Amino acid sequence: MQEYIWVTGIVLKQSPMGEYDRHISLLTKERGKLSAFARGARRSGSRLAAATDPFAFGRFRLYEGRNSYTVTEADIQNYFEELRGDYIGACYGMYFAEVTDHYTRENNDEVEMLKLFYQSLRALCSEKLPDPLVRCVFECKAIAINGEFPGPPEDRALEESTVYCLRYIASSPVEKLYTFVVRDSVLEELQQVAAEYMKRFVGRKFKSLEVLQTLC
Repeated sequence: MQEYIWVTGIVLKQSPMGEYDRHISLLTKERGKLSAFARGARRSGSRLAAATDPFAFGRFRLYEGRNSYTVTEADIQNYFEELRGDYIGACYGMYFAEVTDHYTRENNDEVEMLKLFYQSLRALCSEKLPDPLVRCVFECKAIAINGEFPGPPEDRALEESTVYCLRYIASSPVEKLYTFVVRDSVLEELQQVAAEYMKRFVGRKFKSLEVLQTLC
């Protein structure tokens, strides 16, 4: 008899499998990152079609097979519809998904990365926050969550506000990250530091970032 479980999570990416199925990477609160199949999700009218799109957040009913899980049902709480009509915002979101996918593992405690990804998508949907600032905050906090953030660089002179922002990002709960805006000069310094740290601590190229750089 198949044993079903419910998990709370968000779809990081999806790809077609066979004629009608989908394979998804799902970041969950309970079991870290999971690989799962959604049978018939590409059929017209499938109730799993929208639920297996990237950024879909909610509860997923799964059963475990030998090598992966199968999604049988989903109760989606947020599809992040705002990003579907915002191509640049969606590119930022896909970049965040790639970084999250890079950092997370199966059967690992990934609650903080799950919260960071979710709150960062919400921030992208806000008209009050510029996307480049959201990106800087996401990058620095992702590095901090994974225990690699060294704090403000000591080998250069930064504005006091930049130093404060970097310390605030590293130490604040994810829920309080996206509560500020900065002037252009501070944003420029944050971008420089975030880019340097991503190169040093992540050190890989992301396809969505390459696309984003052609647009901005």
